Amino acid sequence: MITPLPPYPAALLKLHDTGKLITIADLHIGWEISLSNEGIHVPSQTPKLLKRLLDLVSEYKPDEILVLGDVKHTVATAEKMEWRDVPDFFTTLKEYVQQISIIRGNHDGNLEPLLPEGVKILPSTGKAYDNVGFFHGHQWPAPMLLKCETLVMAHVHPVVAFRDPAGFRVQRQVWVKAKCDGNKLSESLLRKQRIKIGKDPTDTFKEHYGTRPQVRQLFIMPSFNDYLGGKPLNEKRASKTETMTGPVLRSEAVNMNSAEVYMLDGTPLGTIEQLRVLS
Repeated sequence: MITPLPPYPAALLKLHDTGKLITIADLHIGWEISLSNEGIHVPSQTPKLLKRLLDLVSEYKPDEILVLGDVKHTVATAEKMEWRDVPDFFTTLKEYVQQISIIRGNHDGNLEPLLPEGVKILPSTGKAYDNVGFFHGHQWPAPMLLKCETLVMAHVHPVVAFRDPAGFRVQRQVWVKAKCDGNKLSESLLRKQRIKIGKDPTDTFKEHYGTRPQVRQLFIMPSFNDYLGGKPLNEKRASKTETMTGPVLRSEAVNMNSAEVYMLDGTPLGTIEQLRVLS
């Protein structure tokens, strides 16, 4: 079972054969560039991200670090700051962790030249570790991840908004734990692949991929870079589709209204539907 590590936006998975894995998401190294383009000059915050991660490594001593995508901030290219900060970040991290793996995110174009030798890049469709499937979230997960009971995704940067009686509004990063209907998810994936679905979608899925879907729950990870912010999940929207980011959430296999929300320190806040009155 995957276990959040309060108060960090990170989680631990104890693997059956290869030790311990810590997963983080959405570093967005170089995000300061977007502010600079608007005339706001902020020094690189990458050393602070690295220190926080090294504190985690020192405390939990993982055998592997898994990054769920968006290592850098620019999408298709890399800016000067990223050419400096990304190699420095991972070169230092490699001194403390045996294995580093990155699931490619939508911001990770041209990432390979920035990484030191030995850092493994995995496809954006994700990878399964024991009975947990990890993927970034901007694309469909690989069909074989649906044999896992638990899926973990990033990409959303989940936050909730609170408004006090005086009208002041603040946002806080959160974890999201949602029920996921594996059968609905497999049917949506089959349709995406343009595979003709028989009477029972799970039978069709098994015929093509050799397994029946086992997914029961989905975790959405907060971004490791807490400077990013996000669009509040509990914000009232004009339409239902506005709350959905990524194909898995848009598939309606995930019940976001009843999803449980937790602060980074582990405090339960209730469901997204309950929290809408606070936004």
